[in-house]
Amino acid sequence: MVTSGGGARVAMAAWSTFAAAVNVFLLLALPRVSHAQTFSFPFLQPESCGHNQYFDISALSCVPCGANQRQDARGTSCVCLPGFQMISNNGGPDIICKKCPENMKGVTEDGWNCISCPAGLTAEGKCHCPTGHILVEKDVNGTLLSQATCKLCDENENSFTVANALGNRCVRCEPTFVNTNRSCVCSEPNILTGGLCFSSTVNFPSRVISSARYGELGMSFTSEWFAKYLQSSAAACWVYANLTSCQALGNMCVMNMNSYDSVTFDACRLFQFIFENTGLRTVHSISFWRRNLPWLFYGDQLGLAPQVLSTIPLPTNFSFKGENQNRKLKFIAASYDVRGNFLKWQTLEGGVLQLCPDTETRLNAAYSFGTTYHQNCEIPISKILTDFPSPIFYDVYLEYTDENQHQYVWAVPVLNLNLQHNKIFVNRDSSPGKWLLTRRIFLVDALSGRENDLGSQPRLTRIATQISLSIYLVPNTKNGNIYPPLITIAYSDIDIKDPNSQSVKVSFSVKYEMNQGEAQVQTDIALGVLGGLAVLSSLLKTAGWKRRIGSPMIDLQTVMKFLVYYAGDLANVFFIITVGTGLYWLIFFKAQKSISVLLPVPAQEERLVTYVGCAFALKVVGFKNLALMDSSSSLSRSPTNYIAPYSRILRYAVSTALWLVIGSLQIMFFAVFYERFIEDKIRQFVDLCCMSNISVFLLSHKCFGYYIHGRSVHGHADTNMEEMNMNLKREAENLCSQRGLVPNTDGQTFQIAISSQMRQHYDRIHETLTRKNGPARLLSSSASTFEQSIKAYHTMNKFLGSFIDHVHKEMDYFIKDKLLLERILGMEFMEPMEKSIFYNDEGYSFSSVLYYGNEATLLIFDVLFFCVVDLACQNFVLAAFLTYLQQEIFRFIRNTVGQKNLASKTLVDQRFLI
Repeated sequence: MVTSGGGARVAMAAWSTFAAAVNVFLLLALPRVSHAQTFSFPFLQPESCGHNQYFDISALSCVPCGANQRQDARGTSCVCLPGFQMISNNGGPDIICKKCPENMKGVTEDGWNCISCPAGLTAEGKCHCPTGHILVEKDVNGTLLSQATCKLCDENENSFTVANALGNRCVRCEPTFVNTNRSCVCSEPNILTGGLCFSSTVNFPSRVISSARYGELGMSFTSEWFAKYLQSSAAACWVYANLTSCQALGNMCVMNMNSYDSVTFDACRLFQFIFENTGLRTVHSISFWRRNLPWLFYGDQLGLAPQVLSTIPLPTNFSFKGENQNRKLKFIAASYDVRGNFLKWQTLEGGVLQLCPDTETRLNAAYSFGTTYHQNCEIPISKILTDFPSPIFYDVYLEYTDENQHQYVWAVPVLNLNLQHNKIFVNRDSSPGKWLLTRRIFLVDALSGRENDLGSQPRLTRIATQISLSIYLVPNTKNGNIYPPLITIAYSDIDIKDPNSQSVKVSFSVKYEMNQGEAQVQTDIALGVLGGLAVLSSLLKTAGWKRRIGSPMIDLQTVMKFLVYYAGDLANVFFIITVGTGLYWLIFFKAQKSISVLLPVPAQEERLVTYVGCAFALKVVGFKNLALMDSSSSLSRSPTNYIAPYSRILRYAVSTALWLVIGSLQIMFFAVFYERFIEDKIRQFVDLCCMSNISVFLLSHKCFGYYIHGRSVHGHADTNMEEMNMNLKREAENLCSQRGLVPNTDGQTFQIAISSQMRQHYDRIHETLTRKNGPARLLSSSASTFEQSIKAYHTMNKFLGSFIDHVHKEMDYFIKDKLLLERILGMEFMEPMEKSIFYNDEGYSFSSVLYYGNEATLLIFDVLFFCVVDLACQNFVLAAFLTYLQQEIFRFIRNTVGQKNLASKTLVDQRFLI
């Protein structure tokens, strides 16, 4: 007896021996790959094989059948020839056939036995029976008969039986035959249609039109499906109230786009005839839904559509956040096949109405409340014909729960853009009062387009190429109430020529809308008020400008200046309104708990885009996820999730908010920290003027400008480093006078309003200076140009220096502080009549004539430039690049022009220096 340990060792040894043997076998059996071997072979299809060949599904090639065999119906196997019975069949083509004897030339239905056929043979070598008879090959216990017999089915009243379609059983004849004629024959004057028998005395339209309408192509033809089943379905629905027949009739009406013509009895006219003559037995107290009939229409009264869509809110609430959040649209559908059989209740999630393939997560994002959804793709016609051989019909509902937690469904209306009412496309009218709403929809109809044979390729195919789901928010709601959703659907009629080369573009979208009238009124009010303030501001600026240039007359130049000021102020108004509007939608839409606002649709955003464009024209990074048209405030999104389209108003809000926040932080950083503790270039410039013993006169207007008092307290600036260091040390220890223009003060910078007399004297000297630097042909040939220029410069410096020292009593000045209102309005109330006025300026406002002092204007220009580019191309990266590029271009132009101006001022205009 072997112990367990020894048994394990023996087993392991045996397994090792077996594995080694298998490895050797595999190495010897497996073929070696030759370097010259190719991996291609002829391409063959099953239909290319001959009658005595079958298609080998493993080798993907045609293989000859065996002796006395031929190809089967599918082409992937072999069967015995007529007159031969099967002896062996191991599946596939592996069969053996044997010839039947002369006295038993027939073969049984299963092919395994030979049998005598007294009534003759079929082309397949099987026994033949006359019409109304069934073939009997075996007795009741399965024993094979030596001779087949044909039994006549009993059509008498006690049995009412006929042979079935296979001819192997007697079954009860169709009930309508029995009910109409008390036999299995539909004899005249009764009507036989669609395999049903109807009495000729029934009050039912006889002129039935079996045409399928294709309004997009402007054509119609007799549909084989309609020809076979339209009249029988309508008659069974009318006479017997057969539920599936009524549903099948409704389906054929929907296949005809719910189109109604009062003069022709097509599918919808027949449905309407039955609807109008079934009495007032309604379903669920809905007047448009009659007992036994499907609900297809809402009625044809004018003005009915607005009542259905915007009268009664849905009795449920939606919210984005909180304990009772409800942010899922629970759409369900009752689905039916083309024959009118009810299939099931099913949710629309999983892409039931979305022809474009995608992940389940992205498909289901369409039903997340508040998420604007758009999906489109191009699908080959061959794939559509394969996936949708027969249409499926959907009655769509929105499921909700009431306050008592009871479940209900609300019927969702449909706006079919292909519907024709008396040959007019009424649902394409811009007025909702003319719309005719319907209920049932389908995605693909490749059945009604078959002309002669239901098994053939369709001549035409109808496809739902555009499906849009619209959600309307109830005005002034605070609890997220909505009106019934609306499905807008458009079908395309495709003329089938080559399905493998044809394709069609389809789309599915969900949009949310609310009445923006109040918001537009508020915007218009803000625009009117701020626009009025802009006019007042521009008038004040123009008045201040007129005072500064010393001109009391209102001329064309004054009007043009006012228009320039007004353009700038109006640009600021547009900027304020657009930024405020964008931030309003960004904050209130993304942060709301119970839904009260929805984003404007693209058509409603056009006004904002216009305002942004006007603002720009009149001026001469996960944050992008906040601009998506959904309720989420997350800055990151999973690649597997659906990414909603961007809202232009939210993109604008995010862009301007980031720009303004970054700009404000920069201003605060420089004002609070950098200029206080590191360097202040404007203050350094003033210090440089003082160290250089240079004062600066800067006249931005004819009678207004700025003065930097740079007279050195040490009397001169031409000194060595040791003496300069000693002078600075004396200033630090207060051993010398202060730098200010007024004794014992530090005020060195001033805004100046000069009198007209002082300006005239200045102009006389300046005219001499410019004349001396005029064209050479106008200068005196005997005088030295350079010497005359130097003399004029000295004259100007001497005049300005004496003016500062109060030498000219007729052109004197006095110093004062500006009033608060003067600082706010940027103008002066006092006019320099006899004396010039120097205003203390501790804010170094002379920087306003430089780029350095126009940070706000440049920031707004950059923001608007960025936003205009982004709104045009929907690309933050491109907008940022182009904004940077224009900044560099302006910087280059500024530096180039500045250098030229500096050179010219040095040569011809020394009014800036004393």
